[in-house]
Amino acid sequence: MEQKHALGRRKSAVARVYAAPGKGNIVINDRELADYFKDASLQYIVNQPFEVTGTAGQFDIKVTLAGGGTKGQAEAVRLGIARVLCEIDAEAYRPALKAAGFLTRDAREVERKKPGQPGARRRFQFSKR
Repeated sequence: MEQKHALGRRKSAVARVYAAPGKGNIVINDRELADYFKDASLQYIVNQPFEVTGTAGQFDIKVTLAGGGTKGQAEAVRLGIARVLCEIDAEAYRPALKAAGFLTRDAREVERKKPGQPGARRRFQFSKR
C-alpha cells in the first residue's frame, strides 16, 4: 500500500494527514505527538480513531497542521486520521468510525463581531440617564 492522504478541519485549524504502513509513529509538523500535544487528553483525542478500529501501531502518520488552537488542532487531526483510515479500507473501518462520530465535520465556527457592539451578541450596557 502506498501513502494515502486526507484533510481534517475544526474551527480554523486545518490538518493534512498522510498515512503509510509502519510502526505507529505520529509526527505533527516535524515533531513527535507527545512533544506537540503536551496534554494527555489531546493525545487521547488524536489516538481515538486507532482505538476504535483496533489499528494502533499499524500506520505511520505524518501531519501538517495550520491555524486554530490546541483543542481545535487535535480534533482536526482526529477527523483527518478517521478519513485516511476510511480511504485505506472503507469496509473494515467506516462502520466503527461512523458509530463513534469521527467522520462528521464539526461545523461550529466563531460568530463574527457585529459593528456597534463589543462582541458577536454582547451589547454595550444600557444607560437610561
